[in-house]
Amino acid sequence: MLPDEKKKILVIDDDLTIRKLIKHHLLNKNYEVSEATNAIDGYEQLSKANIDLVLCDVTMEGIDGFTFCKNVRQDEKYKVLPFIFVTARNSREDKSKALEVGGDELITKPFDMKDLILRIQTLLRRAEIFRIHGTKKNLSESFSKQIPKILLVDDDLSLTKLFSHSLNKENYNCIVANSAEEGFNIAKSISPDIIISDIMMPNIDGFTFRKMVLDDLQLKSIPFVFLTAKNNEKDILDGYNLDITDYVIKTSGTKVVVAKVSAILKSLGKERQKIVSELNSAVDNLRVKVVPDKSPEFGNFIINQWHQPFQGIPGGDFIDYFLLNEDNLAIILGDVMGKKWGAWYFTFAYTGYVRSSVRMVLQNIEDFVPSKILQQVNKSVYQDSKISEVFTTLSIVILNKQNMMLKYSGAGDIPLMFKDSQTGQIERICSQGSLLGFTEDGKFEDTFVNLKNGDSIFMVTDGIMESRNKDGEAFGVQKFNQILSETNSHKDDFNKIKLDFESFTDGQFEDDISMINIKLP
Repeated sequence: MLPDEKKKILVIDDDLTIRKLIKHHLLNKNYEVSEATNAIDGYEQLSKANIDLVLCDVTMEGIDGFTFCKNVRQDEKYKVLPFIFVTARNSREDKSKALEVGGDELITKPFDMKDLILRIQTLLRRAEIFRIHGTKKNLSESFSKQIPKILLVDDDLSLTKLFSHSLNKENYNCIVANSAEEGFNIAKSISPDIIISDIMMPNIDGFTFRKMVLDDLQLKSIPFVFLTAKNNEKDILDGYNLDITDYVIKTSGTKVVVAKVSAILKSLGKERQKIVSELNSAVDNLRVKVVPDKSPEFGNFIINQWHQPFQGIPGGDFIDYFLLNEDNLAIILGDVMGKKWGAWYFTFAYTGYVRSSVRMVLQNIEDFVPSKILQQVNKSVYQDSKISEVFTTLSIVILNKQNMMLKYSGAGDIPLMFKDSQTGQIERICSQGSLLGFTEDGKFEDTFVNLKNGDSIFMVTDGIMESRNKDGEAFGVQKFNQILSETNSHKDDFNKIKLDFESFTDGQFEDDISMINIKLP
């Protein structure tokens, strides 16, 4: 939660004592509090105040809490409003019902106020990130450098050949369909940047085709242009009544068609770049960092990091460093599943949430054992209905600067790469744990490495290993090990990997890129 911004919490309970108790503790934590005695009062408070989170009893006179929550979730404004049931009901059926109607948590009375505050802080943190980034929808492939795809639908073979040639000549990828039915199927499979369609076609005409597109959630937002010989006023008005982007007469000529298409795509590109700017500004305004600006200094260890977000936008990889005490440093590397732009607005929200969960565990541990830390985080994620369906890989390394010991455990992560300074051998250090949140017991194990002068350890996410060159060849473990083997000095390892990787991929990465190098001089 942002420290300088007050959040408003609505407490709905017909028990005056419970309301006053909760309100007292929330005010002490600098929250604003609204009260309601029943669901009707709750609706009124929601409508007139900017509520950030709801605490609601289940058993109330009139409309019960479950019904209230279900009705609230039907309003688009409250789809992601954090909602916690605070109730004496604690059966398995009640907990299942709470999640079914859209609740985030069910906390049983009597409750520990510290636990309630912690859940409130966590849900508010998650909701704040999601509020900013979750509303930026339909970002899939929006900012990629791919050639724009144009779908041209017309039964006139000669004209489609002429127009497609002109569009391809202008560096567009024009795909042709000779009927509305074929065009609809192609559109579903390729999601074009723009659709150009004739009106007069057999079986399904252009107007009907346009209605088919509008009825499809995947396709309805794609710019649509009628390219037709029909030039009377009624046809033109009928076209614009179907929410088209433009209406072009075929006799205008190919140059006009290309110019209009170019103008539409340029305008679309400017809007998308505006969203990029807004997203990055939102990240800065929220002061959310899932990757620190630089790696820390710690004893004799040299720690280097490299992070390159996919297409320059914050995504699913995260890095963190946490000083456990004077002698022990925890290094965290994670990757939230949900690749590229299709799930970007989810991954960034979940990344911040998982990172916060790890930090909460680290702040309260007494035994610096990576597997135990992972198990605590895993349990928290597994029990959270909103995050348990989004799986995460996680690597935890703990360095001790007194005995030069490295302790490691991982959850479904890429193995560590260890280069022995004495033998020059490269060893993969593999974890056995499952993906974070996949099962209640992740069965995490620890590996211990006594580091010597000159030894080097690499932690990476799958963006390094899975990125490909122009011939489709993956960078992979073999290439990574080959580069490590060819460097004579461990001082060059990190930069050598980075430079060779950029050269191999020609700077075109397929995912977030994250790498941490730990070495002793």
